[in-house]
Order: sequence, then structure tokens, then C-alpha cells
Amino acid sequence: MLSALIFDVDGTLADTESVHLEAFNHAFRQEGLDWHWDVPLYTRLLDISGGKERMAHHWRTVDPSMTELGAGALADTIGRLHEIKTAYYENAVNNGAVQLRPGVLALMNDARRAGLQLAIATTTSPVNIAALLRSAIGPDWRSHFLAIGDASNAPVKKPNPQVYMKVLADLGLRAADCVAFEDSANGLRAARAAGLHTVITPNSFTAHHDFSGALRVLPDLSGVNVARLKEWHNR
Repeated sequence: MLSALIFDVDGTLADTESVHLEAFNHAFRQEGLDWHWDVPLYTRLLDISGGKERMAHHWRTVDPSMTELGAGALADTIGRLHEIKTAYYENAVNNGAVQLRPGVLALMNDARRAGLQLAIATTTSPVNIAALLRSAIGPDWRSHFLAIGDASNAPVKKPNPQVYMKVLADLGLRAADCVAFEDSANGLRAARAAGLHTVITPNSFTAHHDFSGALRVLPDLSGVNVARLKEWHNR
């Protein structure tokens, strides 16, 4: 029986990646780095889940000598860049730079009316989640979700299923009783590894991904309601 909907955040709830890209480049400028990520490069880097992990991977690619830095110094630099980037992103979202994708809020409201639980399973930080959902839903956004898995409590990034396993445990539900919503191949792999049927809504950064095994692949969630999800889920 369908009992809960579990949502990824970046790219799934909202087209956030363009703003994240702006925020990364802002952080690089602030710290005096000569890096600039364009859209094709960032699209490739999105294969790596997690902002800090993405920066570390890029650094290793463009400057192999980074291994000469002590682990602590490297972590401090990446951490500082991530703090600057996160502050820029939060400010942009607070100023209306990002909105929920079509159909997302309507489906959430329909699910709540039908007595289904809502949850979040993401690799992003709590600050980023709060900025987006406070702007989109309101100051009481947290009360809409029974469980939230994020970078602070499930640090092993997708495609590892850790965040989904945590959310399922917090919900107290079987994977068979839930549907996940993702936008990327890594997200799909994580959700499927946890046993979840998964609806995919790709965006411009992930449209080229392989979504084999998805329950459905849709342009967005327009017109998707609980009745339709139950029909797909029961099949």
C-alpha cells in the first residue's frame, strides 16, 4: 500500500543547479582561484554527488600537486569555499531565484490530503533545504515532512543508498510502501538500491542520463496525483 512519497531536492523539487553553479563560481572568485565552471563542465561534475566532493574532484583534476597539501589544509580550503557558496545560494533563493518545479506543490498537497507521509532524501545541506522550502512553502515547511535525510545525517553520498535507508527507518515503512522522486542517474541508483520504485523528472543537466529501471520518466510532475501514483505503484 502506498504510504509515503520521498523527494530528492536539487533538480527534483526545483531547478536549482544553475544557481548552484553561479554560487560555486562566486566562491572561486572570492577566494582568488582561477577556476570557472561553465555549463558543460558542471554537467560532467554533477556525476559526483556533493558540493565538497565535486570541488575536491575538480581540484585533483586540474592540479595533481594538491596531494602535497595536508589533509587538514585541503579540508579547510574546501570547507571555506563551500561556506561562501552556500551563503550565496541561500541569499539567491531568498531573493526568489528558484521556484518549485511544475506539479511538485500540488502533488505534496494531494498526498497530505490523502493521508500519505512526505519525506526528503538528499545529499545537499540542511541550509540549502531550508532556504528552498521556506521560500516555496512557508516558515512552517518542516512540519510537512515526517523525515529528512541530508548531508548532515547521511554523509555517504548517492548512488550509495544510505540516505534512503535512513529515511525509510525514520518513517518506519518498507520500501515497497513508498515512491521516490529523483532527477539523476545517481539518485535513481540510490533509490533503487534501497528497493524503492522511483519516478524521474530530468532537467537540462541530467536529461542525458540512463534512467533504466525507473517507474516512470516524466518531463515534470504536472498532472501527477496520488491516484495516478497508486495506479503505477500497484502495477
